[in-house]
Amino acid sequence: MNPFQTFGQWLRSAPIDDPIDRRNAPVMQLLLLFYGLLLPVNWAWRLASGGEINEMRMVIFAIDMLVALLALVSIVMIRRGRFRPAIVLFLAMQLISLEITFATAGVLSQVIDPAPTILTLVISGLVLGRRALWIAFGLLMLVFATGFAAEVQQAKAEGVPVIAALVNVPAVLISYGIITIILDRSIQALRESLAESNARGLDLQREMAQRERAQAQLLHAQKLEATGRLASGIAHDFNNILQVILGFSVQRDKILDTADAQSRSAAVDKAMSGIEAAALRGSDLVRKLLDFSRHDHARVRTFDAAQAIAGMQPMLRQLFPREVELALPDAASPVLVQMDRGEFELMILNVAANARDAMPDGGRFSIRLSPHPEGGVAIELSDTGHGMDDTVRERIFEPFFSMKSDTGGTGLGLSVIHDMILASGGTIDVTSAPGEGSTFHVRVPVPTTP
Repeated sequence: MNPFQTFGQWLRSAPIDDPIDRRNAPVMQLLLLFYGLLLPVNWAWRLASGGEINEMRMVIFAIDMLVALLALVSIVMIRRGRFRPAIVLFLAMQLISLEITFATAGVLSQVIDPAPTILTLVISGLVLGRRALWIAFGLLMLVFATGFAAEVQQAKAEGVPVIAALVNVPAVLISYGIITIILDRSIQALRESLAESNARGLDLQREMAQRERAQAQLLHAQKLEATGRLASGIAHDFNNILQVILGFSVQRDKILDTADAQSRSAAVDKAMSGIEAAALRGSDLVRKLLDFSRHDHARVRTFDAAQAIAGMQPMLRQLFPREVELALPDAASPVLVQMDRGEFELMILNVAANARDAMPDGGRFSIRLSPHPEGGVAIELSDTGHGMDDTVRERIFEPFFSMKSDTGGTGLGLSVIHDMILASGGTIDVTSAPGEGSTFHVRVPVPTTP
């Protein structure tokens, strides 16, 4: 970082709460620093050049030194977070110095250097607001009145007509009135534009929040839809589990009638082991179903995709009929990916559900994991179903496009998966042809090395 960037960062680091004042603070600090340093330098240059020093110049010198000192004090106040009091202090000193200068030298000094009076109006309006602008205008008119009064006294002392001393009164009133009105209208327009911009920003934030909530609700609805598709298979499997438990339970009479104590003990142990195994299988199914269907926000993390797919095997087995063969990756070979695990499982189940509908007479569903040439992990999900023609394949990721409207398909599953994969930094595409099945090609991110 170069010195100019460091200095700019320092100017922007003042602890000011109001966002508008915080934006104005760097420029005002530069202006105050200009007054605090260049006024003494200007007088040093004038004295070194042999400029004439009289009583009036001594008064102006003292005023300029006081203005420079208060400018530096104002910078210290801004650095402590007191922005508006610092600007009020500086403007007050400006008006007091103008009052003393005009009372001493008259309005002629303003004609030579109009910057202090115009700067007072500009700072008052742009930094402190419209009310401060008109207060500053009124005080400036009082300062000009003091200057004109001094010139009237001087005209009387020199025997000049009083009207000659007041010749610039209309010009001062008109010019400064016009400047103040223009500043007032400009400030009003700027503040209205800022208010409209802030309102649009708030509306945009609300709209984005609503879209995020809708996206989260849609993802949850897709999870519930996928879970619902598993319901019949889960019920069938649980019926089998209960039948196993009941089968072991009805053997109690035979076990009790066994005369041999050792045989009876072995039979009880076998029955209890069978009941325990069946209960554990049911518990595992319930846990995975609840973990998948719960309504959580996306949580990106690193996990083993092969292990995740292996853990989904009971749900996938229940999703497909027995006529469909499953081919899953080897869980012993870790494949690390980085995304939300719930979204990953939702992707697998949605594609699997479409594959099931494409293979009503049986077939093969396979999942393969491999490194992707462009980085990340390539996931291929293939089926041997009826496939898709080009028209369907090109529209498969469109929202509400479904070939299963007669069976209650929403047409949102693959659309949600498509957006979800893209949002996670991956890609998804599909290759298919009629009668040749379909293959979804997914690329998901891998953990970044520090």
